[in-house]
Amino acid sequence: MSWPVIVVTGANSGVGLGICQRLLVQLISKSPTDAQPHYNFHVQKTTTSDASLDGLTLILACRSRQRGEAARDQLYQFADEQVRHQEILPGYDGHAETFRKHLTIVVHTVDLSRIQTVFRFADEVIKTYPYVSHLICNAGVASFVSINWLLALKQFTMNWVEAVTAPIFYTQEVGQLSQDGLGWVWQCNVFGHYVLFRSLKSHLAKYQTSTGARVIWMSSHESNPIYYDPTDWQLVKTAHSYESSKFQMDLIAHRLDQASLQDSDTLPTRHLIVLPGVAGTNIASALLDTFSSMCMFFAFYLARFLGSPYHLITGFKAAISAVHLCLVPLACLPTVSSTDFDDSDPTAKVEVGFRYVSECDRWGKERVGTMKLTRSKEHNNQCDDLLEHCDRLFTAFCEAEGRPLHS
Repeated sequence: MSWPVIVVTGANSGVGLGICQRLLVQLISKSPTDAQPHYNFHVQKTTTSDASLDGLTLILACRSRQRGEAARDQLYQFADEQVRHQEILPGYDGHAETFRKHLTIVVHTVDLSRIQTVFRFADEVIKTYPYVSHLICNAGVASFVSINWLLALKQFTMNWVEAVTAPIFYTQEVGQLSQDGLGWVWQCNVFGHYVLFRSLKSHLAKYQTSTGARVIWMSSHESNPIYYDPTDWQLVKTAHSYESSKFQMDLIAHRLDQASLQDSDTLPTRHLIVLPGVAGTNIASALLDTFSSMCMFFAFYLARFLGSPYHLITGFKAAISAVHLCLVPLACLPTVSSTDFDDSDPTAKVEVGFRYVSECDRWGKERVGTMKLTRSKEHNNQCDDLLEHCDRLFTAFCEAEGRPLHS
């Protein structure tokens, strides 16, 4: 059976756990609403394919086995609750029970800051499962060490909604290295996921169904090219490593998607960029005490009530864009192929694609929107250089481990 085999990195908490929960809610239902092409950006509003599935293998890719197993137990309990809810609905046809029988949730450990564990994880997946249908690159870190309260006051005074959407007042540690001797934030957010994709690329290609395999790259509203110095591509000198790593992720995901679409010999593995919006996760929790955490959530709810579409607050709601891209027919998604850069102005931007954004109304009803992805010739050249660095490092790690190169 061609049931999905979905890998979610950072699946034990935050948006990662929310993605897993939302997938279960959708697939336990016979008619998953997140699979429907009913948004304005869809190029097709109808589909003849049946979105219901009778089974799923969900792989929780976590650094801690203990936390991963706790999340797995929580998800099984959550699935059982959803089945019981379906059973009491009028006209219930037994789909939820069938799906639950064929639901497998497993934990495989991986530490993106150690490439050896990424290789080991990929080897385990390849040996255990016949293919991978979806790779959701969700895990992320930030080296936040303090809050610049003066800068925070300034940003809140000038635009407080932006301050609780894309804050610029977190002080980040500079020069932090991984155990592999690479930039820590860069390796965890960018290179570790790149190595994971390269290592699973052939296994993703084995999922030759009409829906096609997909890699979902989790970006951020804080993704910003203004902080990025291409000579510091490992982000060890910058005071904005988190924002720069998300910009790099956008560059790589778009380029990989272009390359895959141009390969006409096989069904392409699509690379899609997601913005989960703003949710209360653990990424900056170490900087907040109980009172400031309460203030943060109050500011989130207030921003949403006053019209911000990006404050979904819970991981479950923030997961809608990622889950929608997992389930919707790819033929319904828009594509932009323009790469006609202005040679006279390397900084002039052109529209090259979309990022898919989790949004909601002021009452918290979630939906999916888009943001145009624009790039300049300068960005294009930066992406070429970045991928060359990644390819060279990937080759070096493979040779050090005595591994064959996965194309």
